[in-house]
Amino acid sequence: MWDSLWMATALLLVIEGIFPFLDPKGMRRSMLMIAELDDRTLRVIGLFSMLGGVALLYLVN
Repeated sequence: MWDSLWMATALLLVIEGIFPFLDPKGMRRSMLMIAELDDRTLRVIGLFSMLGGVALLYLVN
C-alpha cells in the first residue's frame, strides 16, 4: 500500500510539472487568475476536484 501511495505522489509531481515546464508564461498567467478568485470559488473548485478524484479511484478499483 505504501508503495502505491509513493508512486501516486511521484506521478502527481510529474504531471504537475509538465505545464510549467512547457509553458512557464502561461503558468504564471494561470496562477495570477487563480489568485484573483474569491475563497468560495476556490473551495468549490477544490471540492469538485476531490470528488472527481474519488470517483476516478472508485472506477479504477
